[in-house]
Amino acid sequence: MVYFGKMKGHTQSPPRVGAAEILWSWIGSFLGIATVGLIHFHLLDQTSLTMIIGSFGASAVLIYGAVRSPLAQPRNLMGGHILSAVIGVAAFQFVGDIPWLAAALAVSVAIALMHLTKTLHPPGGATALIAVIGGDSVHQLGYLYVFVPAGLGALVMLIIALLVNNLAPNRRYPEFWI
Repeated sequence: MVYFGKMKGHTQSPPRVGAAEILWSWIGSFLGIATVGLIHFHLLDQTSLTMIIGSFGASAVLIYGAVRSPLAQPRNLMGGHILSAVIGVAAFQFVGDIPWLAAALAVSVAIALMHLTKTLHPPGGATALIAVIGGDSVHQLGYLYVFVPAGLGALVMLIIALLVNNLAPNRRYPEFWI
C-alpha cells in the first residue's frame, strides 16, 4: 500500500502566475523561437525549419516561463542540448538499423549523462530522440546536428532569455551559471 500511496501527491499545486509573468513568458518565447527560425531562414534555407527542433518548444517553457527552475539555467540548457545531441547521433550511428533500440538508448544515456554532468534539462531527452527519429534531413547532418541546430539554437534562445528575462523588474535570469 505504501507504493500506491506515493501516487496521491503530497502538496497543493502552485499558485497561478500574474498577467505580467504571462506576458514576459510570451514575449521571451516568441522572440526566442522567432529568432532561431529567422536565422535558419536567412542562413540555411527558406523552405524548411530544421533548426527549430521540437525540444526547443519545451526549452522555451523552462527558460522563459520557469526562469528560476534549476532545469532552466544556462548550464542545463546548453549542456543538456549539446550532450544529448551527441548521444542521439551516436545512438543512431551505432544502432540506427534498430530504431526502437537507438531511441531508447539515446534518451536513457542522455538522461544518465545529464545527471552525471549536472546539466539535466528535460528537453535534452527530446533532442537525443530527434537525432534518432528526425528523418533524413536530421540524419544527414551527422555530428553537425550537435552544433546546428542543437547548440546554435540553444545559444540563441539563451541570449534572448538573458535579454528579455532581465527587462522585467521582478525577474532575474540566470539563477546560476555553473
